[in-house]
Amino acid sequence: MKTSKILNLIAGMFAVCAMTLGVSACQEDPSEQPETKGTIQGTVVDNLGNPVEGVTVAVSDVEGTVATAADGTFKVEDVDIDRHTLKFTKSGYLEASTSVSAAKFVDGVATVDVTIQIANARISGKVLDAQAENTPLAGVLVSISETRNVTTGEDGSYLFEDLLIQDYTLTFTKQGYPTATKNVTPSDFVDGVAQIADFGMGASEILRGLTINELKNAEKWYYNAYRGGRNGDDYPHFDWSTDFMCTLHGFVGWWEEQNEGTTIQIRNRAEDGDQERPADDQMFDSYLYGSKMITDDNKILTVKARTHAASAEAPCHWAVMVVDLSEADPKAVVVGEKQTLASENYTDINFDLSAYVGKEVVIAIGTFRMETGDYWKQLVLRRLAFGPAATTEWNWLSGKEVTGLEGWKLTEEMVRSTMTIDQKVLTAISEVGGNRDNYRDAYQSWKEAGHIGYWWSFMPVKKDPEPFPSEGFVIKTRHDAPVDMTKPEAYFYAKYAIAAGADKLTLKARNFSSANPTYFGLVAITEDMTVTPLVPKFTPGEGVENNMGEAVGGQLFKFINEDGGQGNPEKYATFEYDLSAFDGKNVVLALGVVKGEESNNEDKLCIYSITLN
Repeated sequence: MKTSKILNLIAGMFAVCAMTLGVSACQEDPSEQPETKGTIQGTVVDNLGNPVEGVTVAVSDVEGTVATAADGTFKVEDVDIDRHTLKFTKSGYLEASTSVSAAKFVDGVATVDVTIQIANARISGKVLDAQAENTPLAGVLVSISETRNVTTGEDGSYLFEDLLIQDYTLTFTKQGYPTATKNVTPSDFVDGVAQIADFGMGASEILRGLTINELKNAEKWYYNAYRGGRNGDDYPHFDWSTDFMCTLHGFVGWWEEQNEGTTIQIRNRAEDGDQERPADDQMFDSYLYGSKMITDDNKILTVKARTHAASAEAPCHWAVMVVDLSEADPKAVVVGEKQTLASENYTDINFDLSAYVGKEVVIAIGTFRMETGDYWKQLVLRRLAFGPAATTEWNWLSGKEVTGLEGWKLTEEMVRSTMTIDQKVLTAISEVGGNRDNYRDAYQSWKEAGHIGYWWSFMPVKKDPEPFPSEGFVIKTRHDAPVDMTKPEAYFYAKYAIAAGADKLTLKARNFSSANPTYFGLVAITEDMTVTPLVPKFTPGEGVENNMGEAVGGQLFKFINEDGGQGNPEKYATFEYDLSAFDGKNVVLALGVVKGEESNNEDKLCIYSITLN
């Protein structure tokens, strides 16, 4: 009886509902249901803020992909309003990812703007089998991280693409061979490509990180003096604008360019595991190395150095080592004794290289890690000086000045022992500009750019230069210098093997005064110390009205050409020199500026380019 009454009550309720609201009104109102599908849209730009076209956008739980349009925008429709992961990929860029949650959808649309990093750099190289006469070695696993690796092909080659320009450590692994590593730094990338020298697997390291194959390609130290640092000690001989040690690229490990000098440091970053490194007094922790021809004229190396973070109780341990690659089994040999230094005063330490006279050898100056744990020392290099005898204090290189060039600080020993260069196209425009705060980055760019500041040696006899004007590299006189037509205030020099096809030198330059001409000269010095002043053919810049040029005294040239810049190189004056009289000879060319007239100006020679052809 009770059941019947309950059924009748339910039936009555349905009847009332049907009569008053209609049957559908008793069900849930569709308009109150939340949306289940939506759209994800947005814009992709690169790290320079430019829109990127053709980026593949993949959304988790959604079939297929879309690509960004020319303005970097994309749209993915009919997406569940839920949490999704988005991935953005394109060759030449680092993959990027982000996520959206259901709360990100507003009126069914979730907007996502993404920045992807330009990564179009590459690292390439070849692995050789040092145990089989350096034949190509296939099947070597080359890694740059835990997730990125490639395997060498039959020709031993490997390639990494879509990289950022930054530090990398290449790890080479193959069964039956000791695992080896190779460091790659931003300075190794040229036009976005780091071309690694052939790497020999199975060869032991001679210097930390370097085998014989790499040492054969060591950077050459063409000149007998390299100065580091930024302070103006014995100005202008030592000054940021005249100290070019950090143009060199043979640094391994940690180094900095500091006010006091070019600084070789102990690696000591805890997060990189440096402090777990064992003590090692045989293999350098960090060092600078280069290849140098040793003669009787430069057999004494004087290192002017000081330290940071060292004390009498815990000095900096360091050494000079030589690798003679002509030996059957080359080793890194300590010159003299291993050194200790703990001084904030500069000290001159001499190293006798007489045992290597007549040989081109690899020279390395570096520091040793003497303890594990938090161990931090810095060796500050102010100058490397090669001469026939020790170079003392702040003096110029030891030796006999070239007759006829007294006061130039150019010695006969320098003329004979300077190594010939083969860089015949030189620019004087620095790719990196700025001021003394930017000089390390600028100087590091000079080698690959073919900049005169790397390839020629600068001699600040009386006056410092201006490395960074947009018009070129400026060498100049003091404003109050006395007239002297025989001694340059500053000059560049380099040594060439002159031969047909490379015996015409063309200098493009300008000055900065229409009232005061610039006096300069180019001289050639042969290895028998014959000095020959050279007089050029002068052509003013195109359309430059205020110009003049004439030879002075048969050895100098004075000119006015107050125009020329990167945007109008045709306006530089052109000076053409015939060097054919020196065909078949090694010749030092010295280009300098002198004070030719009384004035209160710094008379300037602004060098744009030098070419031998």
